[in-house]
Amino acid sequence: MGARQVVILGAGVGGLVAARRLRRTLPARDRIVVVDRAATSLFAPSLPWLVSGARRLEQIQANVAAQLGSGTQLVRGEVEAIDPVARRVHVGGAALEADALLVALGADLAPGVIPGLAAAGHDLYSAAGATAFRAELEGLGGGHVVLLTATPAYKCPAAPYEMAMLVEAWLRRRRRRGQFGLDLFAAEPAPLPVAGPAVGTAIREMLAGKGIGYHPAHQVERVDPEHRTLVFTGGREVPFDLLGFIPPHRAPAAVAAAGLTGPSGWGSVDRQTLATSHSAVFAVGDVTSIPLAVGKPLPKAGVFAHRQAEVVAANIVHEWTGKGKPAVFDGYGACFVEVGDGRAGYGGGDFYAEPAPRVTLRPPSRWAHWGKALYERLWLNGFLVGLPV
Repeated sequence: MGARQVVILGAGVGGLVAARRLRRTLPARDRIVVVDRAATSLFAPSLPWLVSGARRLEQIQANVAAQLGSGTQLVRGEVEAIDPVARRVHVGGAALEADALLVALGADLAPGVIPGLAAAGHDLYSAAGATAFRAELEGLGGGHVVLLTATPAYKCPAAPYEMAMLVEAWLRRRRRRGQFGLDLFAAEPAPLPVAGPAVGTAIREMLAGKGIGYHPAHQVERVDPEHRTLVFTGGREVPFDLLGFIPPHRAPAAVAAAGLTGPSGWGSVDRQTLATSHSAVFAVGDVTSIPLAVGKPLPKAGVFAHRQAEVVAANIVHEWTGKGKPAVFDGYGACFVEVGDGRAGYGGGDFYAEPAPRVTLRPPSRWAHWGKALYERLWLNGFLVGLPV
């Protein structure tokens, strides 16, 4: 058998993990090509620390080529078109042919979907927006700080709640808490709704204990940048002095144009193998939507992208070499929830369980906070990329 080629679109968690696993287990003659527009990757779980000033941007970025390691080709450029039938990808005017194609392009942020949103506040899921929010907060003498989730579904579902609690802790440590009102307006009906009511209640109680106003089921309709006012469906208007938001998400245009999205608007895959309807074409992570028994999709989170990438890599290796055995994604995932003051909760469980996900949230502890910090360092230094979770 001659040399074969895997093309991986995206160097986020899913793409990096798959590339490293494949390079370690496939014969050297087989080529692995990773396509990404950026030379550096951002460790998204650390964005709450960037927002609250606990990290600088350069501390939560890594060099993509270094994380991939030797033996893998990195192609810098925008994915212009995907032909899933031919397994051909167009990048920068050139075509890449694949014997196996993995789409791990994540979700595009689309603040422009909500009129006035981008002009009125800061996108907390972008490095520039998170940095600008922190700088403006540091310069404010007081006022009303509002955090907002612009739609009910978004990646890293714990992050807005972490951000609110970390901002509160930052203000309190500097003895400025009394000069600020702090509110979180959420389009979703409860915190982390897929995780179940017990987890949602625990997060609500944490917010209330810190004096953070929590307002669920508030869908923003538009924002008035001039008068610094949020306008919600139903007519409620809320003024603010500083706004940080989680923007609407959508699948990358090239993925949609390739016909890889289903009725949800996201990549449609087999929930166990992450295979699309096209032979040897897979998709993992935030670009996908996997329906659960409760009628909601699997949350978009790095831990799922990581575990899904392991499954795809294992199955490609088994198909091409006969090594190992077929793998399936079991729907298990976990994450940390930073609450401030050097503490974090830790939640996780079986999201494929029926009739509803079985998820628990451990009370905040210093051990969990240190665990997240250690995980961050290990990931950014390349020790965890491609290792099982």
